[in-house]
Amino acid sequence: MTKVNPIYAVETAVSVDEFRSLLVASGLGPRRPVDDPVRLEAMLTNANIVVTARIDGVLVGIARSITDFAFCCYLSDLAVSENAQGNGIGAQLIEETRTHVGPTVSVILNSVPESGGFYESSNMQPLPNSFWHRRER
Repeated sequence: MTKVNPIYAVETAVSVDEFRSLLVASGLGPRRPVDDPVRLEAMLTNANIVVTARIDGVLVGIARSITDFAFCCYLSDLAVSENAQGNGIGAQLIEETRTHVGPTVSVILNSVPESGGFYESSNMQPLPNSFWHRRER
């Protein structure tokens, strides 16, 4: 993809079809319930912040988060379409999220091991003492 300047925005009406298409185009499809539109709709509806990146109106990136706006923000999905990766869009989506929640809020995420280098290059620090209960489905 030619270097372009995406438009970043906090959106409240990203469609399930756009979200699904982006998850597939980003490579996250196998790790997300892309064949369950009801669940995808709930993921969008119940997020507190959805920051998007669009090029010519096309959704090429998304950061979907849940937060209390006071102490912590869980960045649940960070997806950039494979043809737009390498242009700083993922890093800017993180920064836009941080700006939106403010300086008193920690932004936290879980990463697959192969993406750890990207997050470290985005000035995120690994957390050695994180724990979780895996989803049953």
